[in-house]
Amino acid sequence: MRRLAFALLLAPGLAAAQGLDLSQGGPVDITAENGIEWRQAEQVVVARGNARAVRDGTTVEAQRLLARYRPAGGAAARAPAPPPAQAGETPLSGGNEIWRMEAEGGVRIFTATDTATGDRGVYDMDQAVLVMTGRNLSYVTPQQTITSRDSLEYWSARRMAVARGDAVVVTTDGRRITADTLVAYMLDDPQPGAATQASARPGVAQPRPGTEGTAAPPPGQGRIDRIELFGNVEIRTATEVVRGERGVYSAGTGLARLLGNVRITRGNNQVNGREALVNMNTGVSRIVSAPGARVQGLIVPERGQGAAPR
Repeated sequence: MRRLAFALLLAPGLAAAQGLDLSQGGPVDITAENGIEWRQAEQVVVARGNARAVRDGTTVEAQRLLARYRPAGGAAARAPAPPPAQAGETPLSGGNEIWRMEAEGGVRIFTATDTATGDRGVYDMDQAVLVMTGRNLSYVTPQQTITSRDSLEYWSARRMAVARGDAVVVTTDGRRITADTLVAYMLDDPQPGAATQASARPGVAQPRPGTEGTAAPPPGQGRIDRIELFGNVEIRTATEVVRGERGVYSAGTGLARLLGNVRITRGNNQVNGREALVNMNTGVSRIVSAPGARVQGLIVPERGQGAAPR
């Protein structure tokens, strides 16, 4: 295996972030089984064959990796072709910086807790955004799995994931939320000791019942705060299915609000309205009609226990 390590300079103006983040930290270490090529005229480093790039706990694995670099300072204009490389030079000699990482073929980007997969991945250092495309798109954390058909984005500085095309969130406690497009906002990682100090202060929300005394979750694991849903929204609980045109879900409260042609289905029963409030913790839903209209529903009585089976 051939190996190349080089210092990855930071683009200016980026705030500290967590999660699947390649924009912050120390040097990047790149390895590949089939060699590493430095294309000086194109200002790109190419690694082939089970290629891997590692930076401060975030790892990228793919069959092919491209690291694009430029003069430090984020110059927009393409620099003139550099002179032939001298012995001992590296891609970042002379004050260059990596601004884009591209991965192709069986892409897997992961930390100790989070994993994103797809056929192709592009990480823009300036925007601190990862865009995954191709088949089997997923973003997995200890709390939930997000999948989609068209693309999956992770904005590390904004703590935000965007899934497009048959987007689905499945939580570890069995909740399932789907939409054409969803935007999931993650909670910030707590500072060491912050959770203990905060819980002791008056007015601070206490842990959910049944979670007291459990260990704090590890940082960077993509704990969802809320999810915004657009197009063909569907929320499934243990007893019913709620559908609408758009909605928002709060993971902290377990409450979801759906708008637009809302339908609540429970078995053979269905209720229609303009807006629905769904409590996914209790399984209780409430539907609201449009102004001047009534809530409509179809209630099918269950057969009595004494009815003869067919």
